[in-house]
Amino acid sequence: MKFSLFVHMERYDERTSHRQMFEELTELALMAEEGGFKTVWIGEHHAMDYTCSPSPMPLLSWLAAKTTTIRLGAGTIIAPFWHPIRVAGECALLDVISNGRMEVGLARGAYQFEFDRMAGGIPASSGGKHLREMLPAVKALWQGDYTHQGEIWSFPTATASPRPLQTPCPPVWIAARDPDSHNFAVKNGCNVMVTPLMKGDPEVADLKAKFDNALQLNPQATRPDFMVLMHTYVHEATQPEGWITGANAISRFYRTFDAWFGNKATPVNGLLPPSPPEKFADRPEFQLENLRANMLIGTPQQIIDRLKNYQALGVDEFSFWSDNSLPFAEKKKSLALFIKHVIPAFNAQ
Repeated sequence: MKFSLFVHMERYDERTSHRQMFEELTELALMAEEGGFKTVWIGEHHAMDYTCSPSPMPLLSWLAAKTTTIRLGAGTIIAPFWHPIRVAGECALLDVISNGRMEVGLARGAYQFEFDRMAGGIPASSGGKHLREMLPAVKALWQGDYTHQGEIWSFPTATASPRPLQTPCPPVWIAARDPDSHNFAVKNGCNVMVTPLMKGDPEVADLKAKFDNALQLNPQATRPDFMVLMHTYVHEATQPEGWITGANAISRFYRTFDAWFGNKATPVNGLLPPSPPEKFADRPEFQLENLRANMLIGTPQQIIDRLKNYQALGVDEFSFWSDNSLPFAEKKKSLALFIKHVIPAFNAQ
């Protein structure tokens, strides 16, 4: 099993400067490279500080200059907010800058808040058609001259300039949940990234079953990689109650997610307080014990045991999702424990 780090600049109040967020993200990415992680992933989010990343490209370009081995993943580019020529060109440029370390994630988008500001208010649920039209256009632009006449975009002959170093193109990942998106990814030669969010291991198994079904529906396709992204918090084995710190922090993260996803309050300077705990009194997934079970929270050995099960299920890559509302020192300690104890348990195989 390969490991990657999924990270954003994360800010919940004005006490933390944006510069400090940037320096902390850089330090975590450098730790990941030194610790043997395959890829660092950075997503795209607009006008929200709790996952601050208006474009993954500048951050990944910075990391390209600071690193030598770790791969650099845009996880993910939100298709309705981009033009295919720009996606193809910027990704290819990052591949050149990084000497062939770029990985491209594409997604349809989720927050209506962002669609209201970035896509003229179209329903977030309609983003799938942008994704389906964008993927073949970007792949064609990477190969050379291409003319596009589609439902969403039309343009005369163009090419990605520059073109990527990796041949035939950088690895492309599709963020998938429903069976159609799994089938689309496999059919089009793309790797698949999934997240169970708050649903835990049964959801991982269900998502893997959808992936396997897509493989059966496309017997001519080469099997792509399957990656699971999950909030992860590792605590010392000598602190049996240490999991509570992680569960409380991830609860705050998802209560903040709820506030943004609900799209009912106006943020102030990019900040929106989390929905109050009492809103979730009847939501079992927010109970701390269930968060402990459904996220990857535990001692190093507990984490290893869970990941061994994922490996047996056929998961090719696990992405350590570091966004969790914790102070930087706690994030760093958790990542260090993962690097020291968990990764060696898989490298020794």
